[in-house]
Amino acid sequence: CNLVGGQDELVFDGRSMFADSTGRIVAEAKAFDEDLLMADVIGLNNQIQIKPTRPSSVVSRPSSLDEVYQALVLGTRDYARKNGFRKTLLGLSGGIDSSVVAAIAVAALGAENVTGVTMPSKFNSPETKSDAVKLAKNLGIELLTIPIEPLLERFNGALQSVPGWNSKGIAYENLQARIRGGILMTLSNQFGSLVLTTGNKSETAVGYATLYGDTAGGFAVIKDVPKTLVYTLAEHINQLSGREIIPADVITRAPSAELREGQKDSDSLPAYDLLDKILKGYVEEDKSARQLIDAGLPKETVYNVIRMVDRNEYKRRLSPPGIKITPKAFGKDRRLPITNHYSLSSQR
Repeated sequence: CNLVGGQDELVFDGRSMFADSTGRIVAEAKAFDEDLLMADVIGLNNQIQIKPTRPSSVVSRPSSLDEVYQALVLGTRDYARKNGFRKTLLGLSGGIDSSVVAAIAVAALGAENVTGVTMPSKFNSPETKSDAVKLAKNLGIELLTIPIEPLLERFNGALQSVPGWNSKGIAYENLQARIRGGILMTLSNQFGSLVLTTGNKSETAVGYATLYGDTAGGFAVIKDVPKTLVYTLAEHINQLSGREIIPADVITRAPSAELREGQKDSDSLPAYDLLDKILKGYVEEDKSARQLIDAGLPKETVYNVIRMVDRNEYKRRLSPPGIKITPKAFGKDRRLPITNHYSLSSQR
């Protein structure tokens, strides 16, 4: 008899089963769902026979991709419900991560219990703003539009008197994320909704996130999902629905934080397929820099990625809990010191 349901980062998949004396599975309960499975156990000439009480024998197993999707849905549903949250909200940027998280939230809790909040600035393209609206319509969720430009200008104006303040620098870019995070947490405070963050494992690993900005929230649905898998999940969600839930442009567009003019993720990070290979080796398989390089991965990129992973442990400590779906997730699976740290990147 197996446990089923979500418990903080962990999701238990159910699938309790009966096996006969030869070890053959003769009946299996549903995966990622509560199920009642009964069988008659009959002794005959010192042989044990097990006869399921329902016609079906072994329930067909979901694919590995569908298992990930079902785990994310169940983990989100149970975290919200078991902690007393009936409704959730999240920022909708028109990007791939928030689109996938919104679709998972709807599958977990119902469209009536999910609110999307789009918070555009002058750096958001017409395409991403339009895609956020399309996604909300496709999912049937409420969409709030709260432009951050007036708040951004007020903050920027107040900071002009600070010596050295740079309204074109990284602090100005991160200020936008922090304004958005503040809006979401204020709405959560007002309406009692659980804020879902939308950062993926690839970005969490290298610190491509803003503390108290896009990390502000109560539950990180795709915290352990690599970016390349996020794209695959988006296509899977559309296939399951039999229609375009996540707009095609969201899946094909080059990812961007849109915190400055013309910004793309590739300005700061390697291509995600390469980044995820390095992260899988370093984080999940405990491989050294030398082992990764010997496997054919580019030397300088390996060292740069490892340096980013090592120096961003403090950011990960300040992030909300999220669902574990890989062999090794950040948090309980991988606990490293912040102050007395060490780095494999020095092993050349």
